[in-house]
Amino acid sequence: MLNRLRVWRERGWSEIDAAAYATAWQRFGGSVFTHPAVVERLSALAGIRVRYLGCPSGEDLVAAIPCWGRHLALSKAVLKQRGQRDLFDLGNAEVILPIAAHACVPVRQHMRYVSELNAGRIGELKAQPEGLALARAPEDYSKKFRYNQRRELRLLEEAGGQVRQMCDFSPCEQAAMYADLFQRRWGFAARGHEHLAEVFTLLREFMTGAVLLRHEQPIAVQILYRVEAPAWISLEYINGGVDPATRDFSPGSVLSFINTQSAWAEARALGKPLRFSFGRADREYKDRWCHRVPAYRI
Repeated sequence: MLNRLRVWRERGWSEIDAAAYATAWQRFGGSVFTHPAVVERLSALAGIRVRYLGCPSGEDLVAAIPCWGRHLALSKAVLKQRGQRDLFDLGNAEVILPIAAHACVPVRQHMRYVSELNAGRIGELKAQPEGLALARAPEDYSKKFRYNQRRELRLLEEAGGQVRQMCDFSPCEQAAMYADLFQRRWGFAARGHEHLAEVFTLLREFMTGAVLLRHEQPIAVQILYRVEAPAWISLEYINGGVDPATRDFSPGSVLSFINTQSAWAEARALGKPLRFSFGRADREYKDRWCHRVPAYRI
């Protein structure tokens, strides 16, 4: 029975290897959540075999997908079923499948937060009530807003604040300061806190962004993963932490300003659009930084 269901679900597709999937991603593009190395490394951490499928057109592939059974690889639902929900955290990341611009393919694996970039390329998409929050371009903020952010940064620096890059710290250091600041901010442990150093080691090449310190002590951090597709930059803001004792300096807001401005500058230097996702559009503060875009599910 299970085999018949898989045959139905995968009709029109054929199994491919990891190298063929990586080639499709590099050709058609994707997001952090579907990046070949992210999928491979986190699946290995979870001990779950990835089954890669390709949709052929003649001798070429026009689409590819990494699967955990009937779900997209890295699915929260599968981790929850296996008692591994706290193994790693990718938030509600934007899902961009590598699909050719001219193609429209049948996808039947379960997934959420499918990007608007895949709309029209997948036949079974259903609109989600909740969309995604993507960071606004710098010119979309008012002059007053930008002035206030620069002023807050200057005041923080005058009070002993310092901006450092996330890559300046080792995975163990990153894990320690994130776990500490998250606990301080929210009063409970960050998801996957026991495996943070291991996950940050596996995804180190994709980590980006800045860290705020005051008197050499971290006061604000954001977990950001970035990948470069052929036609855009995909960047995911997973979560963050701040020291509530420094709230008078608005360190979370200052760090969001630094990270979004830097990401836009880099993307524009490369001549590519930026898809800087804050995840699900569900918080008022995200509306300050982002515009809402549709998301889909299967």
